[in-house]
Amino acid sequence: MELQKILEALSPNERAILPFLRDGSELREISKSSKIMEIEAMRAMQWLENKGALRIKTVPKETIGLGKNGKLYASMGLPEKRFLDVLDRKMSLEEMKKLTGLHDDEIRICLGILKSKYAIVIDGNEIKPTDERERVLREGFPEETILKKLPLKFDQFDEYEKSLVNRLLKRRDIIKKEVSRLKYVELTELGKKLIQNLKTVKSDFIENLTPKMLREKSWKGKKFRRYDVEINVPKVFGGRRHFVNQSVEYAKRIWLDLGFKEMSGPLLQTSFWNFDALFTAQHHPVRDLQDTFFIKNPERGKLPNPKLVKAVKDAHENGGNTNSRGWGYKWDSDNAKLNIMRTHTTCLSARTIASLKKDDLPAKYFAIGKCFRNETMDWSHLFEFNQFEGIVVDPDANFRHLLGYLKNFARKIGFKKVRFRPAHFPYTEPSVEGEVFDPVHNQWIEVFAAGIFRPEVVVPLLGKDIPVLAWGPGLDRMILSYYNITDLRELYKNDLKQLREIKIWLR
Repeated sequence: MELQKILEALSPNERAILPFLRDGSELREISKSSKIMEIEAMRAMQWLENKGALRIKTVPKETIGLGKNGKLYASMGLPEKRFLDVLDRKMSLEEMKKLTGLHDDEIRICLGILKSKYAIVIDGNEIKPTDERERVLREGFPEETILKKLPLKFDQFDEYEKSLVNRLLKRRDIIKKEVSRLKYVELTELGKKLIQNLKTVKSDFIENLTPKMLREKSWKGKKFRRYDVEINVPKVFGGRRHFVNQSVEYAKRIWLDLGFKEMSGPLLQTSFWNFDALFTAQHHPVRDLQDTFFIKNPERGKLPNPKLVKAVKDAHENGGNTNSRGWGYKWDSDNAKLNIMRTHTTCLSARTIASLKKDDLPAKYFAIGKCFRNETMDWSHLFEFNQFEGIVVDPDANFRHLLGYLKNFARKIGFKKVRFRPAHFPYTEPSVEGEVFDPVHNQWIEVFAAGIFRPEVVVPLLGKDIPVLAWGPGLDRMILSYYNITDLRELYKNDLKQLREIKIWLR
């Protein structure tokens, strides 16, 4: 930008500080000379730096200043001086405290300092002055001189004073080191030319076009300040939801658009809803402490109505009314009462199915929520994760419908490649696991666990055997590639820089 255009683009604050800029000028001096606030002067200096008129140099400055106690001692005198002033005879420590107002720590420090100067003698709980008292008072306490000089830079003290400063730094809150950063100006050739030619350009530019000026047409014949649209400006980070929550809301919208209703429920569940109602045997290893977080207080919760509990019990012991043999063991109600942090959102499906009535069918529900498993953390595993849950309760539903729902969701969330393989789960038959291809890691990642609920699940909860499609994708793994994140742990590290700069979820 040519010199004339730069001069016409200068803001009022830039024009205010330019006449006072010299090589080596410091921010405070510039602010004082131009009669504008330091923050305004600093902003003007940054704008001029962006224009190439100057360079800002930052130099750290270490200053010794007064602490809270130091401010008090600078006016009242050091504790040891006040102590010795009062000590004109033998007296007890309690009497000394009353006369001086010193607290225990200050008394203790005074005793050590004055004893080292041979000014006092300690006799049990009593103190008495020595012949050296008058000499010490006459010579004074050089540390007080230091307090009255502050604030100063450390290198402004001579060697003896530096030793006194180091001694005072060891005492509580008398003096303290304060590190500040001084801003200095180094003018460029352009900056020098701007200063020389500043007066050649009028300063009465119009800064803002107001409605009044438009109505009255008072802007005619006036000159507007030129704006540099290429100048660097600070980044502004607006408030927004956490990026994981953005993706959660998007995924919710997918299921809502497909006509599903949302399920919800507590994070704390009884083992009955998390395991037993889903036909997971009480001796199944998935219920061990290695996988599940059991709660100590309260250790147990309440079971639902007895009729439902009996139906689930019979399904476990002998299959109940499902033409199944069940698991063939004696079901324990106390085990079913154990409270846990839910290991999946499928417990919400069980509770929802149990609440359905004949008029509610066919029904489609989904849930999104936190689940908890005692996992060893790595790039693809966390002990806390987001899971999606979906069920379709419909006499006409079949396995092909199930795969269609899963493919549809994966495509809308951003994955074109999906594949399925047979699997086994205690509560579905047939069962399937679904994987999506992660282009970042160049590998397939398991995200779906799905199937059709077994009669041993549906009949006790619903009262009759109807096809229930069910699935539970893990959302966290599915959003990694979109955000260019390669490690699940980075989703929740609460890095402010990451939260500010990460892109918005848009699909």
